[in-house]
Amino acid sequence: MPEGDAVLRTARRLDRALTGAVLTRTELRVPRFATVDLAGETVTGTIARGKHLLTRVGTEWTLHTHLKMDGSWVTLRPGQRWPKPAHAARAILESDATQAVGFLLGIVEVIPQSAEATTLGHLGPDLLGDWDEEEAVRRLSTHTDEPIFDALRDQTSLAGIGTMWAAETLFTMGVHPTTRVADVPDLRRMVRVARLKLQQAMDRRGTMAVYARERTTCLRCGAPIRRIEMGAAEGRPRPAYFCPSCQPERS
Repeated sequence: MPEGDAVLRTARRLDRALTGAVLTRTELRVPRFATVDLAGETVTGTIARGKHLLTRVGTEWTLHTHLKMDGSWVTLRPGQRWPKPAHAARAILESDATQAVGFLLGIVEVIPQSAEATTLGHLGPDLLGDWDEEEAVRRLSTHTDEPIFDALRDQTSLAGIGTMWAAETLFTMGVHPTTRVADVPDLRRMVRVARLKLQQAMDRRGTMAVYARERTTCLRCGAPIRRIEMGAAEGRPRPAYFCPSCQPERS
């Protein structure tokens, strides 16, 4: 699933391509909003909130989308060939100069701009946006008995982080992914490291130390990187990568 850095880059790309443009054609290929027509309205901006995208259209409406696991937005010239099949398109926003197409989007809905805060009110502080360190630490600390890997990925604690940056944050901290939140020695530092990871990702800096490297060795100590499945209780197991030497399991 694309994480906060990828979503923010997508928001900036859509913002550059569409802001100020008058829409000449719109299609929302989801049953609930299939009859909504935003043609004639002016796009006023696109922002990211955690892993969510908000494209504001006119003075009343917002197109709320989420990439989920496989979604993406592309910007093209009108008439330019799409990089994916038409049946994968879920949203189309077209102006005289630009066509933005959202493929395999997990969420597509039109909401009043006044409802943005309510719709996304469950999210925790945004690691790449509206940031509040005290609130982030407080929310994370409430997951007392939960494994830290799962707690970090909970968007009600920290908005924008997922499997990849949770793994990299835990490696930097030397914390095993199954460690209970209550047993993590410094949650404040962990929150700061997580934020730094996403900020560096925005600048395309750094390399992956453990994520998706289970067939290689640790860059720090040479031990083999391991992978375990976590989050099964949520019905959405995710791979957690770690170095068993640098991130020993608590006894």
